[in-house]
Amino acid sequence: MTGTKYYLVSAEVLPEVILKVAEANRMLRAGEARTAQEAAKSVGISRSAFYKYRDAVQPFTDMRTERIITFYALLKNNPGVLSNVLSIFAASGANILTINQSIPTDGCAAVTVSAETSAMTETLEQLIADAAALDGVVRFEILAG
Repeated sequence: MTGTKYYLVSAEVLPEVILKVAEANRMLRAGEARTAQEAAKSVGISRSAFYKYRDAVQPFTDMRTERIITFYALLKNNPGVLSNVLSIFAASGANILTINQSIPTDGCAAVTVSAETSAMTETLEQLIADAAALDGVVRFEILAG
């Protein structure tokens, strides 16, 4: 659409119908609902409300379409920590493009990983949660993308 504007808005201030449309979209993508009618009914909205907003509502972290995202990690200087983080990327289907690591100071190293995310089989939230939960990961977040 020409002239379309996009806004980043906290979910807490959105009308309930928008959040329900987002959930219905997620259910359809995940195969938890087979039809729009089934998804709409599951979240408690009419099919017409779903169709009215379905193309306009997408989660912020749904950045899969030909997107390169750079992640920042602060890792303890222990054997295997970086390898375990990279395994999380491999399991998610992300294609790692670059890895940059600083020399460890005070027992930690800063690492940036740029990855192409269009083929991911899980959400960015799940990738971040899985990586952040690893032993030896002090910090893990999106830096750019």
